[in-house]
Amino acid sequence: MTLSVSKGQAVDLRVQPVDEVLDRIERSLQAHLVPGSLVRKRRSVGARTDRDTWVRVERRILDKISDQGWNGTETAARLAGIAQPVWHGCVVWRDETEPVMWRADETELLPGAPVGNAILSEDPELPDDWWPALNASLDALAAQQTRRVATPDTETITQAFVNETIRGVFSDDFDTTIERWVPAHADLNWANLTAPAFSIFDWEDWGNAPLGLDSTSLWASSLAVPALADRVRHARRSDFESRDGKVMTLFACSKILGPYAHPEDPRLDPARRMAEQIIGQLQAS
Repeated sequence: MTLSVSKGQAVDLRVQPVDEVLDRIERSLQAHLVPGSLVRKRRSVGARTDRDTWVRVERRILDKISDQGWNGTETAARLAGIAQPVWHGCVVWRDETEPVMWRADETELLPGAPVGNAILSEDPELPDDWWPALNASLDALAAQQTRRVATPDTETITQAFVNETIRGVFSDDFDTTIERWVPAHADLNWANLTAPAFSIFDWEDWGNAPLGLDSTSLWASSLAVPALADRVRHARRSDFESRDGKVMTLFACSKILGPYAHPEDPRLDPARRMAEQIIGQLQAS
């Protein structure tokens, strides 16, 4: 199987040809992908099958696959108390021509539509019962036990990574040490949540992470809609009020304000204001 990409390079699957990949998956899973159902993202593609399931496909460079493996969606299937699609099976293979691996996970269909893009520009007007469902799943997740380490954006999260991300944008006159690490989804944004029926999907990067990573990630993806960002902070108040949550809020702001910041990103100003507030609190603590 060959794709027209440079060896070992990250690619954008929204534009790269994947027909041969999808043909192999159909043969391996013995299922047909429904024409017209293909959803293409930067790192993954997905499609509905003729047996009313969903297949998510990802290409990952070998260097981005840690010693813990690359089976987040599979291992998340054992997590209790979390609203997520049931996992059915998978097919995994190493590319014959490049130092990359492919993985396709088959799950049940989502109970609702994705809320929106990773970053929202308007209020999704979620039903009142959606927020308690979010809290129940995130609280249940944080109470689990795992040896997995979260890999947000395929980067293993460590104390050093947190420090470097924050110090790359802000001063070093406050402590960024994380005290509590708990299981997290590690890619919690509006593209990975459903409504009106609540569920969380795309679990490939879950694992232990600083307390507050998920809450602050969802908040950061809401900043262009101030009322929605405030609603996230209210719903996950205990995370945001903790010291670790404040550090992770600053971590989220650093990603928005860092070297890849877009000058027209509507989240820039609210992120700057929140960062100033959090830095003041950390300096005083």
